[in-house]
Amino acid sequence: MDELLEPVRQYLDITWEDPTLDSKLNGCIQRGKAYLDRIAGRAIDYSEDKRARQLLLDCVRYIRDNAFQDFQHDWQTELNGLNADYEVLEAAGG
Repeated sequence: MDELLEPVRQYLDITWEDPTLDSKLNGCIQRGKAYLDRIAGRAIDYSEDKRARQLLLDCVRYIRDNAFQDFQHDWQTELNGLNADYEVLEAAGG
């Protein structure tokens, strides 16, 4: 189980127990992380990077709602900022 499952459940206001939904959410989390890690050019620590964590929460929301195709368009500015932040870190040797 992903350590981000509970924060995702809280963000999406899911208060009931549903193992099938949890499994789906874990899949959404993994897809979202893979996408954002690709944008950043490296694996992101979502417990440390609050900006990336918020993007992940919203990305999972879009994936869950079968609207992932809209995520990149709707969050383009933030995604560009995430990419730029990690390019700067890479250039600084971090």
